[in-house]
Amino acid sequence: MLRITFAVLLLFAASCSCEECNYPPSLWCSDPGISRACQVEQQCQDWKTRSHDPAPPVNVTVYIESLCPDCRNFIKKMLYPTWKTLENTGIMNLQLVPYGNAEETAVGDKWNFTCQHGAMECWGNLLETCTLHFEKFPTAFDIIHCAEVATFPIDAYSKCVTKFGADFDQINECAKGDLGNQLEHEMALQTAALVPPHKYVPWVTVNGDHTEDMEKKAEADLLSLVCSTYQGTQPKECQPTKIFL
Repeated sequence: MLRITFAVLLLFAASCSCEECNYPPSLWCSDPGISRACQVEQQCQDWKTRSHDPAPPVNVTVYIESLCPDCRNFIKKMLYPTWKTLENTGIMNLQLVPYGNAEETAVGDKWNFTCQHGAMECWGNLLETCTLHFEKFPTAFDIIHCAEVATFPIDAYSKCVTKFGADFDQINECAKGDLGNQLEHEMALQTAALVPPHKYVPWVTVNGDHTEDMEKKAEADLLSLVCSTYQGTQPKECQPTKIFL
């Protein structure tokens, strides 16, 4: 017999008002016929998916830089929509690494960064890195996405931070200070440790792996790539949508 938590049973009970349901709540998800009679088929399916799916989430890591046109396009059209679609399913873990094609040199006990698109990109990388340090997902990604889709990402950053309820002064001080410098150095180390080494950005790894074929799939249809990689029961968000003309 399936064991269901008391809180879930109360939720099911509130949804069931039909006279044909003459079964105790402990049996509602034990048989498809009972679930149908008690009008809780969808709730039972959702509960089974959450409770009995041992498969680990798919780990997606995206190496970016703040003013890279291709990165901004990927975030806007592919990465953020995929994350928002799968955000509540538990099948995808996402990590962002804002460093990209930058280079670093040691200056005493600090690091000096040189970026592909100039000093403002280095500043943008620092802001994003500090955002990821202080804010958890999804807030951190909401902020970064907000800035990256703006016409001028750096100019928009403070407004995006405030929009999602974060502390811009805290993030700004981090980016200007020793903490941000050290955090960006850690991003540099993570980027340098890639095998194979990255050749461009955005650079996508899935469960730590990267191939050219995987990159093409990620850029064309990241949702399908994550769903096909996931080894557990597919959530409804992974099912293709039928369009009736």
